[in-house]
Amino acid sequence: MSKVAVVRCTNYEYAEVRRAVERGVLLLGGTELFVQRGEHLLLKPNLLSATAPEKCVTTHPAVFKAVAEVLLSAGVSLSYGDSPAFVSMQSAARKSGIARVAEELGIAPADFKTGVDIYFDEGRQNRKFVIAGDVLKSIGIISIPKFKTHGLERITGCIKNQFGCIPGILKGEYHVKIPDANDFARMLVDLNRLVHPRLYVLDAIRAMEGNGPNSGTPRQMNMLLLSDDPVALDATACRTIALNPEYVPTIRYGSECGLGTYDEADIELAGDPLDEFRTEDFDVDRTPVTPYRATGLTRFISNTVVPKPLILKERCVRCGVCIDMCPARPKALHWVDGGHSHPPAYNYHKCIRRYCCQEVCPQQSAIILKLPLMRSLLGPLLT
Repeated sequence: MSKVAVVRCTNYEYAEVRRAVERGVLLLGGTELFVQRGEHLLLKPNLLSATAPEKCVTTHPAVFKAVAEVLLSAGVSLSYGDSPAFVSMQSAARKSGIARVAEELGIAPADFKTGVDIYFDEGRQNRKFVIAGDVLKSIGIISIPKFKTHGLERITGCIKNQFGCIPGILKGEYHVKIPDANDFARMLVDLNRLVHPRLYVLDAIRAMEGNGPNSGTPRQMNMLLLSDDPVALDATACRTIALNPEYVPTIRYGSECGLGTYDEADIELAGDPLDEFRTEDFDVDRTPVTPYRATGLTRFISNTVVPKPLILKERCVRCGVCIDMCPARPKALHWVDGGHSHPPAYNYHKCIRRYCCQEVCPQQSAIILKLPLMRSLLGPLLT
């Protein structure tokens, strides 16, 4: 049986968050199950971009602080890090409030820029990774993800959080080499099996719905979820928003590869009743992921039913980040007439639907995912 602690926490007032984290850890059996005195551990929050904590893009600093202090009280030393796609970790950490907390607690930032090649013989999708050097130097990882929607994998939570262990500039290469969402999920599962965090603490006090993971809408959820099984934890979070865990590729393949379980019969829930947190009108895509195919009729069908990224001209500031981060080769985005006087334009025949542009756009909601007409008409048949 995998155990998931479900703990009510209604706001980010530090005293309440600290009590919730302490309670969750105790429900799982105490810190001694996850750490030993004298160890050096790495905290891995979600620092996707340089945004204020109220935007719900990043792990909230109160959750980061509570987890850190609980671990420090167990006699360990800590560092922290993540690898944002297009800004520096320092910038994201400062804007999110995590850098200030880390400085107060004497927690040093880790090196997430320097990549190290590592081979993983047990990998099913990937047997070679380039991992941030300090990830490999740490004895253990404590993952502190944020619960958000995600255009490619439906949600981002525990399993997706470890993608930040790959230096930011290299993330686009993984999207190029692995254009299918299911294969990409298998890669993420292999990555989690490789770095193997000891404990996951999911910040779902306020989650993100809609146009996640960078430009969605904050949604009050009032819960923290803790577990050493990322599959069980992500699946439990999905059940609170009426999303079938089987439709989330990272969860499905995580179970197949032995990373954890999503079967309700094999998950012991401890703490507060899950029914108290169910939010069935949560704005998330509840349809199965459509496999990507590069040629022929299957590509036509994919382009007909798979959501496409759309730039809202009135919100675009013409920074060009979307063009820089587009993983398609040749790129699916370009400047109109070679200048910056107009927003970038898409060539949807080249777009591989990885949504990197939407994920990294620094302008709130300037890029959305638009359902094709055929998808809207067939929607009920795809659920």
